[in-house]
Amino acid sequence: MGSGLTLNGVLRILGRARLPIYCICPSDDFVLHSRWYREPPLARVSDLKPFELEKFLRCLSWEQAVLMPCSDDWVRATASLPPALARRFPASMPNREVVLSMLDKWKFAQLLTRTGTPHPQTLLLRSQADLRDLPQSYFENQIFKPESSVEFAAKHGVKGYLVHSRNQALEIASKLDFPIMLQEYIPGPPTESYFVDGFVDRHGQVCARFARQRIRMYPPYLGNSSLTISIPLEQIRDAAASLDLLLAQVNYRGIFSAEFKHDSRDGLFKLLEVNARPWWYIEFAAHCGVDVCSMAYADALRESVTSVEHYQIGRSCTFLPYDIHACRALHRENGLHFWSWIHSWTGGEDALFSWHDLGPSTAFTRDAGRIALRRALHWTKVA
Repeated sequence: MGSGLTLNGVLRILGRARLPIYCICPSDDFVLHSRWYREPPLARVSDLKPFELEKFLRCLSWEQAVLMPCSDDWVRATASLPPALARRFPASMPNREVVLSMLDKWKFAQLLTRTGTPHPQTLLLRSQADLRDLPQSYFENQIFKPESSVEFAAKHGVKGYLVHSRNQALEIASKLDFPIMLQEYIPGPPTESYFVDGFVDRHGQVCARFARQRIRMYPPYLGNSSLTISIPLEQIRDAAASLDLLLAQVNYRGIFSAEFKHDSRDGLFKLLEVNARPWWYIEFAAHCGVDVCSMAYADALRESVTSVEHYQIGRSCTFLPYDIHACRALHRENGLHFWSWIHSWTGGEDALFSWHDLGPSTAFTRDAGRIALRRALHWTKVA
């Protein structure tokens, strides 16, 4: 249940494992063109909303099925199912309280404070008055971030707003809904961002860890990785250790993807967020030897999960449509040469394109072309 790259990666992993899979996603999503896509055997399930999940599951005649939510809103809906329905449709994931603490960014900041996990300084502002009362020093490299990313992104189309001064903050805040978080922005290039992905089984055993480094991102500053590379876990040992401690303290279960940024000012790896679900580059992790989807499937059915101790290091993965924009920005800023960009992903893999499943990338390219054409025609008319 979900959309885009994340759902597409999960679908491919489980499809190759020859599991019977059914997907719920928007009717215009490129995932519908995957060779493994199948719609559940009920009428009018296209564009099913997360709040309709309980009603939908009650209508299914299946004796049992494993649920795998691939976005925050579906994670929340799955965690909120009544116990009897959750037993019939199990999912390997944290309990509802932990899920909500991961999805609500202010609750998450409070959790990190209680557990002593290094993280950016974060304030919750409840009104414009709270903002105006802050000293000027609070407005140097700060981010306006929402408590809930899903609703904020749907309304504003961005993850947050980077601010550098009081006047800029007041101007942006006038367009935002309160409460809103003001979080310290940790300086440094995209290469200072690291991820620890993995899986914890129902016994609390961390069965897999997969470390990777961000090389490029788009949009700049508050975007997503457009090029990432697998690295040794030892390279970010302190980050992995602090994450293990946090997961143990909250009795975590299921798939996780944690984002850190290395702060050169004090040498600490500071935790930015933990996604309690699959992530964009989950298929890349599987190709490197860490298949957390199959682990989650087995764990949901209360079967044993085999731990993974090693994975391939130095492999790279790009999401080309985003990386093109990222490289254009880098070319303007520091003169990144075209051939350097080509060389940076030669030998790597693409997060969307697959010779064994051409439908999604073909549909994505077609839709992107249509959007570009409509924009070009619009600007031609305006001119």
